[in-house]
Amino acid sequence: MFKNYFKATLRSLLKNKSFSAINIVGLTAGLTCCILMVLYIQHEMSYDKFQEKGDRIARVIMEYKFSEGELSKGNFTSTKVFPSFKRNFPEVEDGVRMTAAGRIIKYEDKLFTEKKFFYADSTFFNIFSFKLLRGKAATVLGSPKMVVLTESTAKKYFGNDDPVGKVIQVGSMQDNYQVTGVTEDCPSNSQIKFDFLASFSSLNATQEKTYFDANFTTYLLLKDKGSIASLQSKIGPFMQDEVKKGYDPGTYINFELEPYTRVHLYSAFDGFEPNSNIVYIYIIAAIALLILAIACFTYINLSTARSMERAKEVGIRKVSGAFGKQIFWQFITESLILAFVSLVLSYVAVAFLLPSFNGLTEKSLAPSLLFQPSVLLIAAGIVLTISLLAGSYPALILSKFQPIKVLKGSFKNTSSGVWLRKSLIVFQFSISIFLIVSTFIIQRQLRFIQTKKMGYDREHVMVMNIDQKIIEKIDLFKTELKTNENVLAVSKAQSTPVDIQGGYSMNSAGTDKGMSVKGCPVDDEYITVNNIKIIAGADFTKQDILDANKEDYTKSYYHYILNESAAKALGWDPQQAIGKKMFLGAHRPGEVKAVIKDFHFASLHNPIDPLVLFPGGWGNFMLVKTSGKNLTGTIAFMEKKWKELAPHRPFEYRFLDEDFDKLYASELRTGKVFSIFASLAILLACIGLFGLSTYAAQQRIKEIGVRKVLGASMYGLVALLSKNFLKLVVIAILIATPLAWWLMNKWLQDFAYRVNIDWWVFAIAAAVALFIALLTVSSQAIKTALANPVKSLRTE
Repeated sequence: MFKNYFKATLRSLLKNKSFSAINIVGLTAGLTCCILMVLYIQHEMSYDKFQEKGDRIARVIMEYKFSEGELSKGNFTSTKVFPSFKRNFPEVEDGVRMTAAGRIIKYEDKLFTEKKFFYADSTFFNIFSFKLLRGKAATVLGSPKMVVLTESTAKKYFGNDDPVGKVIQVGSMQDNYQVTGVTEDCPSNSQIKFDFLASFSSLNATQEKTYFDANFTTYLLLKDKGSIASLQSKIGPFMQDEVKKGYDPGTYINFELEPYTRVHLYSAFDGFEPNSNIVYIYIIAAIALLILAIACFTYINLSTARSMERAKEVGIRKVSGAFGKQIFWQFITESLILAFVSLVLSYVAVAFLLPSFNGLTEKSLAPSLLFQPSVLLIAAGIVLTISLLAGSYPALILSKFQPIKVLKGSFKNTSSGVWLRKSLIVFQFSISIFLIVSTFIIQRQLRFIQTKKMGYDREHVMVMNIDQKIIEKIDLFKTELKTNENVLAVSKAQSTPVDIQGGYSMNSAGTDKGMSVKGCPVDDEYITVNNIKIIAGADFTKQDILDANKEDYTKSYYHYILNESAAKALGWDPQQAIGKKMFLGAHRPGEVKAVIKDFHFASLHNPIDPLVLFPGGWGNFMLVKTSGKNLTGTIAFMEKKWKELAPHRPFEYRFLDEDFDKLYASELRTGKVFSIFASLAILLACIGLFGLSTYAAQQRIKEIGVRKVLGASMYGLVALLSKNFLKLVVIAILIATPLAWWLMNKWLQDFAYRVNIDWWVFAIAAAVALFIALLTVSSQAIKTALANPVKSLRTE
């Protein structure tokens, strides 16, 4: 029986090549989107599931404020939190303190800058399920200057030699670290990805003096996975008592616990890599399913539209003795074969597109994932669902035909079939218009971010990581680099102006009331390099740097530059602020030297906070402002000077624009995904519309011939064939517009600075949809209208 079904299906598909091609292309595109999204979502949802104790691990989030300041919150703690909590809370079984730090690694003639160099307590392998291949979990990080390598890193430095016991030089001071173990490479679905894991005791930072100096990440291992709520209820009262013992009145410190397995998708604070967002996962999954739905609806539409053409075939089958059940399964088989062919083609398309998809999502999904049992099961389920949903309605309609009426030619398409086709067209174009509007608004917001004046100049500014050896000869670096006419200014700073995160307490002299501010130690050229506008006072001088960095720190005196928001928070206008005495923390007395115009030193998701710049003798970055002329030659010159002055460190650089783009990586990816999906959705909707308009024109070819003979114009005939379809697109516009406005308005609320949703955005989207629909329908309508009426009237 199935053999007969199969033969009949092949004959039908080959007989109607254009409709078969439309259906296969549509379903293949829809399935390709779905499979790519299944791979992506499966990867995102599996984050950290390999951690055997994951349901008992909690990340500690710190929140604090001073009497006059705003509440600050982040994924940082001091070194005191873990030992203090372990002593005072029986729910805590163990814990680990960690930090990530780029380091220069040297072994023999190999010299690399390694970004994934982590420090962790000796308890790390007791808490996390990273498999050690060499070394014992209890001892590999037990003493200072010990380091564990991943398998690929060990091969990179030592080839096939046993790395355990070997010594590598770490950092600018080339401290000797002994390799004590080797682990498997970190899984791609882990929020902790290291190449080197060094003992936390190497940092000499394991003091328990204060809950401030919060520069580390703390994870707690609880004795019971259900004890996170009970522990959380105890932390607040405990910290109130702790604050009373040694902190200024009005200081608030508290800690929240985040379940480790929820950090990647649900936390507002990144881990050691940028988080994803469960909302974006839902959105992308929904769009992929909607695109698949468009493809399925195209199939249903074309199948029901062709019911008249296949009515005689069904009538003859029934007269020959076929039962309704056999007719039904004939068309279900046809649908199943069509879906299976589309699935095979989609697998080929996914394998071809996966590298580009990985580049878009910044993942490393391997083609082998396509053949995992779970993915195969999902793919099979999608095919069966498509076959039943897309094939059952046409099959039911066709299997119920009455053969006598059909063979007499008195059978007509039912009104319910016409209504269904119209409804599906409206649905398809509603999705397409919604995606067009959403893409337009997302791209407008991204352009707004890219073109908005941030208050600093990021054009042609190079950024290089530096260390203590470079800081010790920073003046020589500046002098040598400026001998090139295209190097305009050179600055050393703790942070670039793109993302300043350092938190401090600031108060004006004569008052105990402090306020939380963001702060950044800089030098006398920071303002110049970044072209930040001074609205009152004067820039730092070299003497200001010397005054703030005396050998006897008790004699240091600081000059401060405030932004407008900080001056306003202290009750001063820019001119009044100049010369006002203030403290940054308890040990940095000084006065305000200048007030700068507010600039965006964080993402546009956040409003501008109070900021203070102050002279600092330390820093992480060198910023070089270039003219932009002969950039290749300028970089080559800088590399030569770097190798002369800092041979211990590879010459590596990036542009400030790259740091800026990283702040909006998630939005940029979302914008690209929406653009691709919107294009695909409108393409699939148009393919379906083209198929239906082609079929409608064929059904009315004799009518068109009569109208032409009676003098109808081509314009009138095109309008006749197009107007019903365009009415459906107008209805789709009316449905999609309010939905797109509501959802995009909610998305924009996440930005403190955003574009407005103007009426003309919807007008353009509507015009685009109508134009594309008109172009699709009219192309076939014009072809039909231009046909020779004599040939048309001779048919039948």
